[in-house]
Amino acid sequence: MDPKHLDSAEAHETLERASQILRRGGLVALPTETVYGLGTNALNAEAVGRIFAAKQRPKWDPVIVHVAGPNGAEEMMRGLVRDVPETARKLMKAYWPGPLTLLLPRTEAVPDVVTAGRPLMGVRMPSHPVAAELIRRAGVPVAAPSANSFGHTSPTTAAHVLQDLDGRIDAVVDAGPAEHGVESTVLDPCQSPMMIYRPGAVTRAQIQETAGEVEVYYDSVALAAKPREAMPSPGVGLRHYAPKARLLLIEGELAEMEARLAEAIEGQTGERVGVMLPAELAAPEGSAAVFAWGRWAAPKEMARKLYAGLRALDGEECTVILCPLPPAAGIGAAIRDRLLRAGKTGNRE
Repeated sequence: MDPKHLDSAEAHETLERASQILRRGGLVALPTETVYGLGTNALNAEAVGRIFAAKQRPKWDPVIVHVAGPNGAEEMMRGLVRDVPETARKLMKAYWPGPLTLLLPRTEAVPDVVTAGRPLMGVRMPSHPVAAELIRRAGVPVAAPSANSFGHTSPTTAAHVLQDLDGRIDAVVDAGPAEHGVESTVLDPCQSPMMIYRPGAVTRAQIQETAGEVEVYYDSVALAAKPREAMPSPGVGLRHYAPKARLLLIEGELAEMEARLAEAIEGQTGERVGVMLPAELAAPEGSAAVFAWGRWAAPKEMARKLYAGLRALDGEECTVILCPLPPAAGIGAAIRDRLLRAGKTGNRE
């Protein structure tokens, strides 16, 4: 469906069918401005449990709740959230609807399975018109992690969803490619300084300018592959966002990146090597497949194409993917975060 024409008869029928499935606890893959999410009624514990089963997601990894409504998000949040601190209100005013998830104290109406038993719930108001209208029509908050198999590359198109979940879910609403291409920023505004648990399209600099001091979370124990307790936030597990191929990350400045890629490919004897290639670079000799990743100077473009590129190179049956690590400025921090969770760094071994 075309998100610019929600008033068409076709769009109306699609939205009605999908919202009914959500309301009764079925699983619908829906487009958001970040990635495609796998949604269901967040107030139905059994339905949320089906998300975990479909994704093969461990119960220690909490999910994000999406809200919307004709009068903004707060009307739907009233029964879900105990308190909204002033810092959160500033951020909601500045970045909602949009790709910012806030960790807020939940009420007893929210099932434990949503938060992995934690007292804080991740909640956001998506800006994608289809997601917003689906939630509004369903009339319930929608729990929706990314619509992929757990740990795999997130989906930015409906086709990506079907690659992982065809036959496991009730419906997919296809509204074209996602705008940002990486998941939302996840922030705890209830502590001081505030804490970013997952970088995203809303950057650290933007948050700091709007609401004050903020730090970025890192905990090697919590990031273990098989943690012993619930994660403090959605999206902080170590083995996330990974392609099927072995992902080898290449550090360096753009001026030296061609030489570093050539050096890395020399060590991959017997492998079918794919390359995530910025537009400014020539493909290294010996590469079996290349994905035109976008311009190094345009990190938003690279973020939008990141997961599509990793999936495309998997589709080319690459056994190794070489990927340059962009600078950490702006949304580059989110790109680096996803890649560092999915692969290992080369030129350091």
